[in-house]
Amino acid sequence: MKRMGMSVDEIDAEEVLIKLRDGGQIIISEPQVAKMNMQGQDSFQISGTVSEGEVEPSDSDIEMVVQQAGVSEDAAREALKNSGNDIAKAILSLQN
Repeated sequence: MKRMGMSVDEIDAEEVLIKLRDGGQIIISEPQVAKMNMQGQDSFQISGTVSEGEVEPSDSDIEMVVQQAGVSEDAAREALKNSGNDIAKAILSLQN
């Protein structure tokens, strides 16, 4: 494969997390991850046990929305979830 300009390396990963634009996430547990480089372009092949869920807003993001929008932590958390964890969108949604 090296003669063809391709290399493959195994990555010792514990978990792979893919954050989705809609605020969801895909979690791959006990993954087998291979990093492939072909002509300078990296790509990854991942296999394992797949589950889906939502990305929880961080405490610092919640605090930022609470301070900027003057709302409760619960309202800030909900606004962040509804905005896909976009702080600016969450604050604007609470000010309208």
